[in-house]
Amino acid sequence: MPDITMPQLGETVTEGTITRWFKKVGEKVSEDEPLFEVSTDKVDSEVPSSASGVVAEILVQEGETVDVGARLAVIEAGDGKAAAARAGAGAGAAPEAGDQAGAAPAEAPAEPPPAEEQARPVPEDAEVRPPSAEAEAATAEQHAAPEAPEPAPEPPQPRAGTAGRLLSPVVRRLINENDLDPDQITGTGQDGRITRADVLAYLDRNGGRARAGQRQPATPAAAQAAPAAAQAEPAAAKPAPKPAAKAGAASETIPFSNIRRRTAEHMVRSKATSAHVLVAAEVDYAGVERVRAAAKGEFKAKEGFSLTYLPFISRAVIDALADFPHVNSSVGDDALIVHSRVNLAFAVDLNFEGLIVPVVHDADGMRLRALARSVADLARKARSRELTADDISGGTFTITNPGPFGTFLTFPVINQPQVAILSTDGIRKKPVAIELPDGTDAVAVHPVGMLGLAFDHRAFDGAYASAFLGRVKEILETRDWAAEL
Repeated sequence: MPDITMPQLGETVTEGTITRWFKKVGEKVSEDEPLFEVSTDKVDSEVPSSASGVVAEILVQEGETVDVGARLAVIEAGDGKAAAARAGAGAGAAPEAGDQAGAAPAEAPAEPPPAEEQARPVPEDAEVRPPSAEAEAATAEQHAAPEAPEPAPEPPQPRAGTAGRLLSPVVRRLINENDLDPDQITGTGQDGRITRADVLAYLDRNGGRARAGQRQPATPAAAQAAPAAAQAEPAAAKPAPKPAAKAGAASETIPFSNIRRRTAEHMVRSKATSAHVLVAAEVDYAGVERVRAAAKGEFKAKEGFSLTYLPFISRAVIDALADFPHVNSSVGDDALIVHSRVNLAFAVDLNFEGLIVPVVHDADGMRLRALARSVADLARKARSRELTADDISGGTFTITNPGPFGTFLTFPVINQPQVAILSTDGIRKKPVAIELPDGTDAVAVHPVGMLGLAFDHRAFDGAYASAFLGRVKEILETRDWAAEL
């Protein structure tokens, strides 16, 4: 009987929460038919069944969070009669004898002390001495009432209105962190259930107000009352909470969101894993710009989005990877795993609140226009929180694009388990020396920008990385890009 396990829903995702089962025990399911819904800090996704048959067991219930790879359910081949019988037997079965036997037995009475340790009569001629002061103090201490333990801090209470509602843990966390009223949010999920996209859309419509870490400033009266309240606090109060930001303070404490925490963990792990090295090259985009300027009007009218430099750079990277395949690889157990497919990943900013890295699968089979469509579609889905688990899995090489912010040179962090990442920095016009057809030199104004390649020195050396980047530069500067469009 095949097991259904928690899938890997992205390189940085380590766990998922079951939010809904579409099948019950005893019901038939076909391969690739949606079996359950899972929620992570990045995506909410319907997961299809990996086998056909009948659901024999469900091991993880709705609302439970488990690690990637954990067993979730068991699919039984055949007509499912055995699974249905087990489900019926489980529903009407009487308690097992072992259930009653497992009850904790009553405490046995304490055994009397040995006879020689029991009290003996005192001889009549024995001298009776009054107890010493030390003995009296020890006796008083033994009979004193035990100290009352310090009260434990009260657990955090959920936001009023979320208790008892069918909400995924991710949605419940977003509502609590942002101090929202779920009754004000319109649910678009199954049976009107509130999804993560509904909460984020509500925050966007309301200008991002009441987000986690944004506190209202204290009023003057409250600021004056605070010292008096602190002085009135009894000495044996509850443990002091962590310091919070106060009006007039120079700093503010903003708790990490889940995506911020996951990103931080992934970046620190990457720096600890890979031997990061940076190589950079300046690229003259004059040839790209001539084609882009001539085609951008028609392109936008037909495709519905602007033609930027990114598809040209992506196309050059794909062709350069064919010449330098070790850049498209991962480090394994004392070995380099070279990937035959190019799955190009792109870092997408989420309104300065985090980033996500969707993947264009089999990008090496796409021409420039098809590649531009795929990149634009993934960016749209990322910002509208519509990415699926497949959209963020399987990347083999990543491109990050800080160029629109006018950056000069960026040293990016490698997206594990890959071995390289390319940064495309700002492109600006500047004077460059060019060679004229007659062999003389001249100065012209061209669009120029930097490309920065961070690579893992475990996988290959600087000469190989530099040669790869030089090939990307050569393709961008010399290719007939009009033929690509």
